[in-house]
Amino acid sequence: MKVQVMNIGVVKVLSIHGRVDALTAQQLQVKALETVHHSPKLLIDLSSVSYMSSAGLRVILLLHREMREHNGRVVLVGLQDRIRDAMEITGFLKHFSVVTDIQAGIEMIG
Repeated sequence: MKVQVMNIGVVKVLSIHGRVDALTAQQLQVKALETVHHSPKLLIDLSSVSYMSSAGLRVILLLHREMREHNGRVVLVGLQDRIRDAMEITGFLKHFSVVTDIQAGIEMIG
């Protein structure tokens, strides 16, 4: 797994590439928590994530809670069908706005 952070104006974009599983979720959590403390607006680009375990879902939910506590907002970008289905089945998506690409996310989060 690889994690990149970009700034687009006041929006932080956390781009995740590869598999998010029990072995990589802690790495994602550390990097992501560093990121959320620097901006109230976060896009999580999951378009290059091929697999996400429950450990990865917990990290995403943790980010949502951290951002909410700091009056921030998280938008998920580019969910693969398999990951979207898992998030829908578990009720996970009710906590997030989901868009197809980064530009749509920036427009939504403003």
